Amino acid sequence: MGLPSEKIHACPNDCMLYRDKNESLHCFSVCYFSDAGDAEKLTWHFDDLEGDGMLKHPADSPQWKFIDGKFPDFAKEKRNLRLALSTDGFNPFGSLSSTYSTWPVVFITYNLSPTLCMKRRYMMLSLLISGPRQAGNDIDVYLAPLIDDLKMLWETGVEVFDAHGNEKFNLKAMFFCIIQDFPAYGNISGYTVYGEAACPICMEQFKGQWLYGSGKYVFDNHRVFLPCDHHYRYMKKAFNGEQEFRGRPKFMSSVEVFEKIKDIQIIFGKKHQNLFLNKGLRSELHAVDKERGQKYLPPAAYTLSRKEKIELYESLARVKVPQGYSSNIRNLVNMETLKLVGLKSHDCHVLMQQLLPVAIRSILPKNVRHAIIRLCLFFNAIYSKVIDPKDLKALEDDIVIILCQLEMYFPPWFFDIMVHLTVHLVREIRFCGPVYLRAQWAFERKMRTYQGYVTNAYRPEGCNAERLFYEEVLAYASEFLVNAMKIGLPVSRHSGRMDGQGTLGRKQLDMSYDNWHKAHSFILHNEDEVAPYVERHMRYLKKYNPRANQKALAKKHNRSFIAWFKVQQ
Repeated sequence: MGLPSEKIHACPNDCMLYRDKNESLHCFSVCYFSDAGDAEKLTWHFDDLEGDGMLKHPADSPQWKFIDGKFPDFAKEKRNLRLALSTDGFNPFGSLSSTYSTWPVVFITYNLSPTLCMKRRYMMLSLLISGPRQAGNDIDVYLAPLIDDLKMLWETGVEVFDAHGNEKFNLKAMFFCIIQDFPAYGNISGYTVYGEAACPICMEQFKGQWLYGSGKYVFDNHRVFLPCDHHYRYMKKAFNGEQEFRGRPKFMSSVEVFEKIKDIQIIFGKKHQNLFLNKGLRSELHAVDKERGQKYLPPAAYTLSRKEKIELYESLARVKVPQGYSSNIRNLVNMETLKLVGLKSHDCHVLMQQLLPVAIRSILPKNVRHAIIRLCLFFNAIYSKVIDPKDLKALEDDIVIILCQLEMYFPPWFFDIMVHLTVHLVREIRFCGPVYLRAQWAFERKMRTYQGYVTNAYRPEGCNAERLFYEEVLAYASEFLVNAMKIGLPVSRHSGRMDGQGTLGRKQLDMSYDNWHKAHSFILHNEDEVAPYVERHMRYLKKYNPRANQKALAKKHNRSFIAWFKVQQ
């Protein structure tokens, strides 16, 4: 099968790998082109892309088209791969008391259609980095073998047999984008994602402010992103007490970024080893002195009373969602403590995009409620599977206004770097395509699968490598079996509904002849086209049964009409 795995030892201080510089991992030895069906699917972006101007796939994005224009030789071969990388850490033992960390480095290929490219079957595990602690920014040391393979695939390529085209060709691949959560993005890119310049897009042009009481940097002045004549810029009391006339940050080009970092010397390895409002703002929310030296925090505009909390959680407790849409929301609501427990990341997105706007429709002040609902609708819009590029400018302007409105009602400590990064989401869509094909959900589910592979706590990485080997063998063998379930390609429970195959939970009953006769007769008697035949049959019965009453004729009609009607046809 050609599915080897290689173990490379590392320095305990994460400063080097003990390997020959000329060696490299065979991370791409699993070739999709050896299967005719998969080989045909990998040209979807070239053969089946609609090209109607809408953003449905990364192939519709300007970045894809820019690459095609700059590297025409690469774009000419439609079978060349465009890869996205994702990595994240997890504890293979599922124990918070253990610091052991495992970081799978996973590739997906955007050559496939949107329904396949994020499926588990087409995710390639290229590296498995494990150790007694996280590598952190020193992960670059462990990525060196992968970088060598990527360079080889870009510069020279490898000879591959295309089972669909029945020919050999030189396969090349390129690195299209990275899919990470923000902390892992900092480890991979080397950018410091905390501190006063935590935003990798704005950098020093949009610095955070340090809150001494909260012990964190906040990014709460988004009026700089508004048009110069917007009325929010002139407001003082609702914001930080000052008017804002500064221009929006200028985004640096790739050339400018390279000039800034080209001389940085990187040394890998580790050495051996509450008040929220303290900016003089929002005096109405500051602590109030009470008797006997006690202090009291007055309720804010977003604070829910107990009655409002009960209304909110009761509405969520009555929610019913389709199977596979999310977790059963009713099981996550604790009416005793009035809290949501056990939410997964996907559940949080479902709650934010779909359920929260409905649940808060009768609580909170109108202005606060509308700001939150607008934020929910923004996320719902950017996660659409089809996006019109003409709508991106309106979405980009809308999120800035939403953040400014939230600044009016929420305290400064709410606006950490994660809230600020929403300003740049539309920019990423404009360049790279739809969000749902670059979301972390699929990879988090994959990490959970890897965690379930660990059965030997002494060799967790060996469990993953061996289990993946067997999985690939079974997946290859299943291609030769009729109606075999494909590993990593789930079948929807709704599959076949339009073909009359029914759904889950159906019951098959054998009807008696009498019940079948009644059902058939009922259908015929309710068809307009059959009505003239019913009248003819009744006249026929009266002719040959002149002494029969109406009840007897009706009984005889019900027994004999179907047989008589067949003869008339």
